[in-house]
Amino acid sequence: MESAISSSMASLFIALAGVTLLIGSASIANTTLVAVMQRSGEIGLRRAVGARPIHVMTQFLIETVLMGFVSGLVGASLGVAAVVATAMALTWTAVVDPRVVIAAPLIGASVGLLSGLYPAWKAGRVDPLTALRR
Repeated sequence: MESAISSSMASLFIALAGVTLLIGSASIANTTLVAVMQRSGEIGLRRAVGARPIHVMTQFLIETVLMGFVSGLVGASLGVAAVVATAMALTWTAVVDPRVVIAAPLIGASVGLLSGLYPAWKAGRVDPLTALRR
């Protein structure tokens, strides 16, 4: 019985983590697309002075990877704090798998990379002349 409950709880938390990653991915992609539109003048200027599309794409991909990495760090930190606070309040022993704490920022960075591919591609396709006319 205890094993079944533990397995059900683990499945529930994995599903919750998946939904959270999807929402985070959509947020990063949306934020980056808005940034591309707002920074079209900057992108056009960079392109006009010699930056190739790959340079612009790399800039936006680095930004999204860092956004995902920091989000993973914050999420892992809040998760560990919640486990420790709950364990202290209930006088339990806090048990946190270090692999989860290490994996969270790496998964966040991966999600940031994947969700930033389209906005970075779009930024790389900005026409310098059109962007500078705005």
